[in-house]
Amino acid sequence: MKKVLIIIPAFNEEEALGGVIKGLRLDCPTADILVVNDGSLDKTASVARSFEGVSVLTHRFNLGIGAAMQSGYKFALSNDYDIAVQFDGDGQHPSEGVGDLLEPLLSDTADADMVVGSRFLSKEGEGYSLTLARGIGIAFFSKVVSFILGQKFTDTTSGFRAVNKDVIKFFASNYPEDYPEVEVLVLLRKKGFTIKEIPVTMSKRKGGKSSITPALSVFYMIKVLLAIMVDLIKKVR
Repeated sequence: MKKVLIIIPAFNEEEALGGVIKGLRLDCPTADILVVNDGSLDKTASVARSFEGVSVLTHRFNLGIGAAMQSGYKFALSNDYDIAVQFDGDGQHPSEGVGDLLEPLLSDTADADMVVGSRFLSKEGEGYSLTLARGIGIAFFSKVVSFILGQKFTDTTSGFRAVNKDVIKFFASNYPEDYPEVEVLVLLRKKGFTIKEIPVTMSKRKGGKSSITPALSVFYMIKVLLAIMVDLIKKVR
């Protein structure tokens, strides 16, 4: 049986984190769970540690989602995990959907190195609620990345993802610091990895507050677009 690690990057997620871990324990009983507490100012770390068997890494300061996930991938590499799953701590991601995410990686005819859960590939996703700014950002980057990579992507900002051992190794030493979800798609394809999207149903966050405000959405779009342009010309290790 392959070793699976579920990585939960968490910043001030004390409200929802307990329910998230309970759901994962119920639907993914054989997977290990790692919470990366990214400098939270609330009881996120305490909530995570209250669950026996859950590993917890803590950043003294908030370093961002990229640094949190890279810490998780380094942990996965050091502990010889075969698959790592990125799973939000705010309750948006479906624990019952992890199995669907893992299937393309676990099958004998594995046809992907990374699997991304897309909100927009199912009929349920048509009613998913987004702010105007975030909706524009998702649509924009889906078109940009699809054009650059020559493969259709519908949800480039989805943080519900699973990767195999080769990608774990790559991410442990190559991972963008800020808003990495879009950028890593370009990096992976540049290195020859295969990416697959599958339909998932997501919910509204069950606690905490999103770090992406309307004003930050504009900054995010500009910064990520520039990062993608740099990725296309730089040499990736």
